[in-house]
Amino acid sequence: MADFMQFALSGVTVGAVYALIALGFTIIYNASDVVNFAQGEFVMLGGMGTVFAHQAGLPLPLAALLAIALTAMIGIIFNRLAIETARNAPVVSLIIITIGASIFIQGVVQIVFGKQIYRLPSFSGDTPIPLFGANILPQSLWVIAGAIIVFIALWLFFTRTMTGRAVLATSNNRLAAQLVGINTNFMMTLSFGVSAAIGALAGVLVSPITLTSYQVGVPLALKGFAAAMLGGMGNPKGALVGGILLGLLESFTAGYLSSHYKDAVAFIVILVLLSVKPQGLFGTKTVNRV
Repeated sequence: MADFMQFALSGVTVGAVYALIALGFTIIYNASDVVNFAQGEFVMLGGMGTVFAHQAGLPLPLAALLAIALTAMIGIIFNRLAIETARNAPVVSLIIITIGASIFIQGVVQIVFGKQIYRLPSFSGDTPIPLFGANILPQSLWVIAGAIIVFIALWLFFTRTMTGRAVLATSNNRLAAQLVGINTNFMMTLSFGVSAAIGALAGVLVSPITLTSYQVGVPLALKGFAAAMLGGMGNPKGALVGGILLGLLESFTAGYLSSHYKDAVAFIVILVLLSVKPQGLFGTKTVNRV
């Protein structure tokens, strides 16, 4: 029973990180129908930026805020220079642009910061907390709390605010949104900025546990994308649930089978589920009228 609880707590921690990344995918998808594969690099920038700002002498909270703000600015610049200039291109072309941006950001960080692996100090120490016969790190509680808070904020944003509904309207029909007075360019800019900030927050929260380097972005982006697809792309609730489920699946596979199989088993289960329910657990079917 103790082993089961330990695997469960580890899975929820990792799953919360995947959920944060999936929430970043959700925001941009809701605004533009584009899957942004540079989302993982925003996570990496948050962690790396905080490490070097802290090493430069800034207090950890201030270093984290600075890294998140700079990453959000990079997301806005990326939208302005790459996505907006090619907004009339097919969606597949826009996705390829995001992949190119991911490679570019990774290369720049490698040149500037090197190939070393870095670690942030834990926010509340490294003494494990006993829980249900298992142990959980204090930093894991920060990760889980961060994912829940971001989810609640996004759910309220999309369902209770005019700006959030304007973002959804922009995704549904950009021209119609413009005709009713919505500033679609601002909605896109806002979406990329918030998505990048959430990714950076995930990087700040998880770096004390998993370490960070220039190349952590790609695998995190793939896991976040898988979590978003599992829960239902574009649905914040689906992103949260999908991330937690993916983390639990990986943890139990690594614990009871082998860590070598955790990635394969997770994606196999997701493929089987999506073949039965292509829209994901909480996605909705779309109907095209002709």
